[in-house]
Amino acid sequence: MDLGLSGLASGFDWRSFIDQLIEVERAPQKALRNEQTRIQERNNAYRSLETELKVLQNRLGDLLKPDLYTSRKTSVADTNVLTAEAASSAAPGTYTIEIIQRATAARWQGTADVGAALSPSGDVSSLTLASAPFATAVTAGTFTVNGKQVSIETTDTLQAVFDKIAAATGGQVTASYDAATDRITLSSGSEIVLGSASDTSNFLQVARLYNNGTGTVTSAGSLGALQINATLSNANFATAVTDGGSGAGEFRINGVSITYNASTDTLAAVLDRINQSAAGVYATYDALGDRIVLTNKSTGDLGIALEDVTGNFLAAAGLTTGTLQRGQNLQFKVNGGDTLVSTSNTITEASSGIAGLTLTALTEGTTTVTVEQDTDKVKSTIQSFLEAYNKVQSMLDDYTSSTTDSKGVVSAGVLAGESDANEIASRLRALAYQQVSGLSSVADHLADLGITTSGEDNELTLSDESALDELLRNNLAAVQQLFTGEGVGLAVRLNDYVEQLVGEDGTLIQKQANLARQSSDIDEQIAEMERLLEQNRQRMIEQFTAMEQAQARINQQLQYLLQTFGQGA
Repeated sequence: MDLGLSGLASGFDWRSFIDQLIEVERAPQKALRNEQTRIQERNNAYRSLETELKVLQNRLGDLLKPDLYTSRKTSVADTNVLTAEAASSAAPGTYTIEIIQRATAARWQGTADVGAALSPSGDVSSLTLASAPFATAVTAGTFTVNGKQVSIETTDTLQAVFDKIAAATGGQVTASYDAATDRITLSSGSEIVLGSASDTSNFLQVARLYNNGTGTVTSAGSLGALQINATLSNANFATAVTDGGSGAGEFRINGVSITYNASTDTLAAVLDRINQSAAGVYATYDALGDRIVLTNKSTGDLGIALEDVTGNFLAAAGLTTGTLQRGQNLQFKVNGGDTLVSTSNTITEASSGIAGLTLTALTEGTTTVTVEQDTDKVKSTIQSFLEAYNKVQSMLDDYTSSTTDSKGVVSAGVLAGESDANEIASRLRALAYQQVSGLSSVADHLADLGITTSGEDNELTLSDESALDELLRNNLAAVQQLFTGEGVGLAVRLNDYVEQLVGEDGTLIQKQANLARQSSDIDEQIAEMERLLEQNRQRMIEQFTAMEQAQARINQQLQYLLQTFGQGA
């Protein structure tokens, strides 16, 4: 018999009784939990307030930046001609700019047809389409000659394709390959008509065969091309690429060394290596011209220096015998003066002589550029400050005020009665709206900027934009002093106070730390209370278990007596 079961002998459900008793004794814990919840709500409120105060501090920092009040804005009469940017050092004024010629980049065009021919001889009976070094791979499918479809596979030899053309046209069109010119020729006694809208193979395009209204059609250019994804030794160069025999090939472009291994590096890899280097050029392969082209990354009439060091990559690629297509310098005039020159399409003080003004030429033409003080930027920064300030004050108002619902129930704000919160609201208002001593009366108060307060709350409103616009336009220095005056400026004082609140050891930071400690202390108190309750619970269980055991013994004795005396009767 398990006498630990509640009421097994006594008939009394003492475990339920213990649970109810323990639950009653947990009342102080519940009170502490409620207090802890209120503490955490206050801490969360202060944390949210800290976030908004830091936003306000950032806006104040913007107002304190000296270059805010010297910033410039530009306007361009014809934005198709150029764009303009002005630094604070740019003098206000209007400039007439004439773009005579834009800058272009120089190009070094390598020799054409650096790739070997498709075949060293006219016998192409063993040259498959898949292995032929065309500039573009041939695809399987059909193409049309004189209205007859020719079906090919990439495993076909070039001669097999010629035979299929002859078979499809009943011998009217024959094809041949000339290794000397590296071209294919189609011949017929009458006009040859190539292609149809239903062709699925690109053979005619790859072979560069196009209609010309005659009975003889020859490839428009040489067909053998470099294979950029093959290793240099297998890339079909007409002149074999060497690397000195040790895999340590080297060449220089504009003095920058580029290394290569003819046996392992592909042409694509070498071109990419050039592009990623400090040589200052883009290297590309022109498949139709079968040539490599180098283009300066910088515009202007600048040359390109080339030198093979070990091996012959540049020579084999046709670059040492290429031609330079010279770039153009930018030519322009300022206010109708002499023609000025820049290697770049960006005109700076160095090329124009105009301090702080940067222009970017987009096309030839004439336009005017006006530089002015950027009072719009100052105005928007002031408005951003007001928004951040008002958000802090609105948050404080919500946290500290009380509301009454339709049933007359009053709900206090989470920080209602908190002197710290009320102090922050009133101190911010005082610092923001009191007169700044020692400044010109033109602007020694936010009211001079058209910024007012209603008296009903702590928020600030830009109620007269025209007053602010006029001061910014006619007396920007006074506005700057109002905010940034040393030791007395409105933004200076506000920023110092906010730093006291949310800086590294700010009072608001300490406040949150104290509240966090209080919450942690409550956790410890509750844990200790629960430990004592569990001890009490266990003691009562042991006592009731002992009672059950005693009751069981009494029941057994009673039963024995009843049985004994019952038999005697």
